[in-house]
Amino acid sequence: MQDPIAGPVGSIAARIAAELHDYDPDAGNIRAVGQVTPMPAHWHRLLLAEFRAALIDPQEVETLFPGGMTEICWAVTRSNGAYRVIYVPWAGVFSLAVESRYGPVDIGVHGDAVSVFGAIH
Repeated sequence: MQDPIAGPVGSIAARIAAELHDYDPDAGNIRAVGQVTPMPAHWHRLLLAEFRAALIDPQEVETLFPGGMTEICWAVTRSNGAYRVIYVPWAGVFSLAVESRYGPVDIGVHGDAVSVFGAIH
């Protein structure tokens, strides 16, 4: 739910800050990436360092979805040339988007920001 005082940018930033804490192995690693077997602590440290380096202040970006639908979403990482992580406000999830000549395109990888970012590592 969006914090009416912080607005969408503050609300998104707060969600990401909570995830960074929850995935940090040095803070208790409440959450872990890995479907069957969680990835080891050193992998999480590397992933979080790369994620922090890619983070940007949330920026509105028009995003293309399957079926030709476009929606305004929020980019939360800079592009690595092929992918970026966006926040889809109407779904309340983060998404992996592939870069295209038409802007970011949702490719159906959804979840929390750290896990979505981890999908390409």
